[in-house]
Formats: sequence, C-alpha cells, structure tokens
Amino acid sequence: MDVTMRAWEVGEPGPIEGRPLRYVEKPVPVPGHGELLVHVRACGVCRTDLHIAEGDLPVRRPHVTPGHEVVGVVAATGPGVEGHTVGDRVGVAWLRSTDGTCAYCRRGDENLCPASRHTGWDADGGYAEYTTVPAAFAYPLPGGVGDTALSPLLCAGIIGYRALLRTSLPAGGRLGLYGFGGSAHLCAQLALAQGARVHVLTRGAASRRLALDLGAASAGGADGTPPEPLDGAVLFAPAGELVPVALRALDRGGVLAVAGIHLSDIPPLHYQRDLFLERELRSVTSNTRRDGREFLALAEYHRVRATTHPYPLSRAQDALRDLKAGRFDGAAVLVNDLAPRGPAPPS
Repeated sequence: MDVTMRAWEVGEPGPIEGRPLRYVEKPVPVPGHGELLVHVRACGVCRTDLHIAEGDLPVRRPHVTPGHEVVGVVAATGPGVEGHTVGDRVGVAWLRSTDGTCAYCRRGDENLCPASRHTGWDADGGYAEYTTVPAAFAYPLPGGVGDTALSPLLCAGIIGYRALLRTSLPAGGRLGLYGFGGSAHLCAQLALAQGARVHVLTRGAASRRLALDLGAASAGGADGTPPEPLDGAVLFAPAGELVPVALRALDRGGVLAVAGIHLSDIPPLHYQRDLFLERELRSVTSNTRRDGREFLALAEYHRVRATTHPYPLSRAQDALRDLKAGRFDGAAVLVNDLAPRGPAPPS
C-alpha cells in the first residue's frame, strides 16, 4: 500500500478565486482504534467545502483536507473493528462521531451532540487519495450504482432528506425549493416520488431546466412567487434575504426549513406578513445516522440519481470555483485520478 498520498488542504482561508487550497503530498493516515482506512474513489463537492475554504465557517483543524461525500473501499482496519473487511465499499459522510452519552444522543438526536465531529472540518476528509472514518459512522453502500453517482447522496442527499422531514410536508403537499444545486435536485426527486407537487425557485437557467426535466410543476427565479401557496419549503441557497420571501409564499401552517450550515444575515421579519397564521421557520443541523440509512434505502427504492459533473481530484479547486459561480447544475464530483500520479496542479 502507498506510504504517501496526494491531498488538498486549506492553507489560509479566503475567497476561492484566490486559490486558498494547496495540493500537497503527505503520509497516508493510519486508522486508529475502531477506524477504517478508506481508499477514496470519488468525493462529492459540497457547498460546505466552499464555506470551509473561504472561511465562512471557523477553522476547527488548521490545514484541513475538505470533503465529506466519499465513496471508497476499505484499505485497512484499525484495532477493534468488526463487521468490515478490506475491499468493502463504504460511504463517508459529514457526521464523523458523537459522544453517544449526552442527552441529545440518548434521545436519538445525535445531530445535536455538542461533542459531534465532522469530516472535512474537524478531521481530514475526502479531497485526498485516502481518508479515515470511525467504522460505526461508515455507511454500507448498495450495489449497481457507480461511485460518482453515489457520492453526492452522502451529504447532499442525506441533508436534503432531513430538510424535507423538517418541513412536515403533508401527503401530496405543495413544496417549494429555493436554490437548486446538489442537495435540492435530490430532495426534489424524493419528494416527487412520494407524491409532492414541487415548485423550484432558483437563479440559474440550467438549474431551472433540470428542475422541469425532473418533474417539477414550475421553475422560476429565486425571488419570485410560486404559482400556488406552499405547504412547506426548503431554503438551500445560503441567502438570508430569501427567508422572508419564502415565508410569504407559505400557506397557513406552512413550514420553511433552512438547510444550509451557513446563511447570510436575515432581514427583519414582519410578524403579520411573514409569520402569522402559524407559519414556522426551522433550521436544519447536520443529520443522524438514522437519517442516512433511511435516505439511502429510499434513494435505492425510488431510484434517486444525482446529475453529476466529474472533475479529476487534481482539479478540486476549480470545482469549488465553478460551484461558487453556478457554472453547473446538479453536483460536481471529484474522481480519484492519481494512479499513476501526475504533476501537481498550480496551487
């Protein structure tokens, strides 16, 4: 097995146009007790990675390797690992570990654990040839679906699913999706498969076309008004100014869930116009492993598929720049192209 590997790390957080990531060679990590060493095959590109690179989220681990939508194979196991063997295909997601003992963990809300740690933020993630994951937080993956197609499901899909749950959407309900990137286009497929009527509001023409192709009832501008009142909505765009816009689009008793980990400032809300009639505003914080298992099973059953745009791992910085600029619909995925290794790209 390799002794060293290529990996991206956040040097000094800053605008992605300034290329804050560095492409380095570093030792292959050694799995600790209860951990798996995973040879990365594909890693989805998430907007959270962009927030970490640009400094929107505080530094938790200096020079961290981003990436938390990993599909790979087990290359080695640490002491105390049971139920996994070398060669197993596994998924690595955002939630890396919890304490398992706090009040939140005990009641089934491990996503709220104050001691939770996260892949690609607290620990090195999947923008590399290898990464590690506690075996208890690795997901077994279904067969018959390729690595590239699976990787966005491990965060974009799971978080979209939790956000959908947070809307408390009634059966056959009217759902609004604000922003239509990697997470929203997976959430839309699941909601449609479950009988919802979906309206998409997003700035990109390509994303609006994708929404209609997937079966959305309408697709309009991000600050527009859907053609009918909404029973629930999810804000995927990290734009706080859309919160009052989305709240006003809700019918009586409707719920708006904010899916992002980072959001720009929300303008003042007008109680009568934005919140009265039992409209609700809810946040979404990470996910539980139960969410992940449920979503992966539902995605397999309903054949939820990501629209993907592959980039070689060596072009991770370009993928993040294109994500910020809205140059693609669906999701970007980094594919491990480092065997044999080529020259390092400009950093």
